[in-house]
Amino acid sequence: MDNNLKNKTLPFLLTAFVVLLDQTVKGIIVTKWPKEGTFIKDVFDNEFLILYHVRNKAIAFSIGENIPGQFRLVLFIIVPILVLIFLTWYYFKTTDFTRLQRWAIAGIIGGGIGNIIDRIARKDGVVDFISVKFYGLFGMQRWPTFNCADASVVVCCIILLLTMIIPVRRNQE
Repeated sequence: MDNNLKNKTLPFLLTAFVVLLDQTVKGIIVTKWPKEGTFIKDVFDNEFLILYHVRNKAIAFSIGENIPGQFRLVLFIIVPILVLIFLTWYYFKTTDFTRLQRWAIAGIIGGGIGNIIDRIARKDGVVDFISVKFYGLFGMQRWPTFNCADASVVVCCIILLLTMIIPVRRNQE
């Protein structure tokens, strides 16, 4: 395998790790606390981080919750799959990404796949379980409940955006 192809495929270990971690933890949540709305644990005994089993049939922040079924299929499954296919295609086509950007994109793809699996395989919606206290910022006492896939997408998007705003010398790859 040539070095360029190796550098491009190696970050997909992160993709696989994110999907595996996300689906494993969601499986544990669904098995141990099958009832939606089940309080699981106050991790730090101060309500900062609690585990709470909820389902999301929409996308981030429950946007699109009232969209009819056939449109939901297109908007929440087919469009994200097409976006991930395009992102993967572009990832391999271009040489413009730095090493860190490739890892960030791989994390975004892994998170996207994790949530798409839920949308296809779990009729009750995407399993969310991480609830963080938000101390009234933006009028919210708690951040909307999320999961490992969501966290991977958000953190990796932030990393990707920062690396696009703050240029890194190419020889640091």
